[in-house]
Amino acid sequence: MKKVAVIMGSDSDLPIVEKGIEVLKNFGVPTEVHVYSAHRTPVECAEFTRAARDNGFGVIIAAAGMAAHLAGAIAANTTLPVIGIPCKGPNFDGMDALLSTVQMPSGIPVATVAVNGAKNAALLACQILAVEDKELQEKLDNDRKSSADTVLQKDQTVSGKYSS
Repeated sequence: MKKVAVIMGSDSDLPIVEKGIEVLKNFGVPTEVHVYSAHRTPVECAEFTRAARDNGFGVIIAAAGMAAHLAGAIAANTTLPVIGIPCKGPNFDGMDALLSTVQMPSGIPVATVAVNGAKNAALLACQILAVEDKELQEKLDNDRKSSADTVLQKDQTVSGKYSS
């Protein structure tokens, strides 16, 4: 199975990213986690990204706040799928990071999830890998069914209590 790289611009993003790392581990997806900054370690970030395909990666998740150039800088150096997680910052409640992540120029795509949406980024990475991995596809199908069953159980509880 291909690996997923989870790159964050700062270790301050770790509390957000951990939710996605947990999802990847629960699905048995090999994961590497790194801190690289688009601005403070651009050489190291580019070197890692350019070598990612040869090093067995299938998807890269990039989390950054504020200017949030990390996902774009990574996408500029690879044709692997890149998923951006805009992280909530101190000034604009994550809107700055969201706009920076989603406004990529034509030809350099970055899939973008919600602000602080690490869990969905990890699930999307799993879905991308599952295109060619039947076992992972089955795990995703089972997870989706379990989620639906949980909602239906809650419906029965609420409906039974409040419907007349």
